[in-house]
Amino acid sequence: MDETTYDVIVIGGGPVGENVADRAVRGGLTAALIESDLYGGECSYWACMPSKALLRPGQALREAQHVRGALAGPAALDPSEVFARRDAVAHDWDDTGQARWAPASGIVTVRGHGRLAGPRRVTVAGPDGAETTLTARHAVVVATGTDASVPDIEGLRAARPWTSREATSARSAPGRLAVIGGGVVATEMATAYASLGSAVTLIARSGVLTNLEPFAGEAVADGLRALGVEIVTGESPTRVTRTDGEVTIETSGGRTVVADEVLAATGRSPRTVDLGLETVELEPGTWLAVDDTMLVEGFDWLYAAGDVNHRALLTHQGKYQARAAGDVIVARAKGEPVDDGAWGAHVATADHTAVPQVIFTDPEVAAIGVTEAQARAAGTDIAVVDYDLGWVAGASLYADDYAGRAKMVVDESRGVVIGVTLVGPAVAELLHAATTAVVGEVPIARLWHAVPAYPTISEVWLRLLEAYRDR
Repeated sequence: MDETTYDVIVIGGGPVGENVADRAVRGGLTAALIESDLYGGECSYWACMPSKALLRPGQALREAQHVRGALAGPAALDPSEVFARRDAVAHDWDDTGQARWAPASGIVTVRGHGRLAGPRRVTVAGPDGAETTLTARHAVVVATGTDASVPDIEGLRAARPWTSREATSARSAPGRLAVIGGGVVATEMATAYASLGSAVTLIARSGVLTNLEPFAGEAVADGLRALGVEIVTGESPTRVTRTDGEVTIETSGGRTVVADEVLAATGRSPRTVDLGLETVELEPGTWLAVDDTMLVEGFDWLYAAGDVNHRALLTHQGKYQARAAGDVIVARAKGEPVDDGAWGAHVATADHTAVPQVIFTDPEVAAIGVTEAQARAAGTDIAVVDYDLGWVAGASLYADDYAGRAKMVVDESRGVVIGVTLVGPAVAELLHAATTAVVGEVPIARLWHAVPAYPTISEVWLRLLEAYRDR
């Protein structure tokens, strides 16, 4: 058995792990990055990138269809080309480029399954079966992410359901697709496959995108129906069977849905079952609770960054956490001051109050901060303003029948924006302005002087401020 010592050992070579290791090396420490699958992780190969590659062609086609003169005649997607483009975006599931990047950046890569083996120790079972033990001088960072959860529905697991992995890496569109769930993965994949010609049925017991402002879920549901998606709410799947290539789903409402494939899109679970947590007196299979520097509660050497800590299950927030974790590990290793106060360089404060998110459905949804309901539940004194995005000059130029809506939530006691939700074509590109306003706690009085260019959809900011002034 080999044994090697590094300053920092990172388990998980996705974007979060890569960023932790990179910050550590940039700070003068040595770092080993362990990955059992593909360097680049879920985001590069089975989530963010391939899913958006599947969604973009349908979005582009519909955008062209809504601009008079853009198309000379009928147009349709070429599914084979859509999948080919997706394959290119996912580099044909070949991580050679990302595996080369790490060593070129000074990071040692270790292929294999990493498990904790006591304080500051990690064993790695390599592809050839050989086992290596690594020891960390300063920190071990868990960045293993999550797996799709398959709900406990009779017969579902035996029916070989798709999860997000199968949905984003499929080689063709099924004739009929049933989707269980009403969240981000469910609505995005329903959008993608309906665009590719699948007959899609979405079974969402509680509704569509229920964690957002109600109008967002309503608009996305309308958009899905316009694509031909059948939406079933108020009912849960009770039994699933697969026979002769068909999947039959029975619901609590007495409905029967027959499909060629069924996608389970009902949530995520932490990838910590076979991580050796028991060797450091933690429960296997659990989320890892951390402080704002990503230090696992009760430890001075164990960190957890990204989805595995359950703070904000989004790649960009995981990378944000990774930058904070890598930098604070360097500071602690060198005995330098730790800036761990609110909004300090070594913390992920924004996870609590300012998490931006885009849902790439049709229409798009972009949101940051709190919803109106969340603010009222917290007892915050708020003002709420809404604006029809279709009334903005830039929107009317973007699409002939542009339809969308914006909502802004203002903390009256401080005079700052604490939440924004935008629904409509191309609203993803408006979100960072909202994020800057929320994170920066920019006073409304100062926002008046941030003049949006004309004619752009960003002019909605001026209209929201006017609506706030005139309410």
